[in-house]
Amino acid sequence: MCKKKQFKYCPSTIDACLKNLITFMKAKGGKIQPVASCCGHGKYPMTIVVKNHLGDIWELMSNEVIPRKRNFYKKDKQGYYYITEVSQEKQSEGFINNK
Repeated sequence: MCKKKQFKYCPSTIDACLKNLITFMKAKGGKIQPVASCCGHGKYPMTIVVKNHLGDIWELMSNEVIPRKRNFYKKDKQGYYYITEVSQEKQSEGFINNK
């Protein structure tokens, strides 16, 4: 978790604490690629939105399907980003709904 410090990874901005993981995932290639991420900054669960070679999009940590192609995150009143489909309960259980 970081304190809202971000690293510019063209064309997107990622949290500094996720820089190595996201850079590795992008460099590794393969059938699953990250398209968005947020560490949660201690307020929300860490989320990594991925897309497979078929165009399916889901949140990797909760395995929750995301039914849109962009604008994955919403911003709360304090300026923290979260995904509405990913709840605290589902995140704490780990990989559920193995789809």
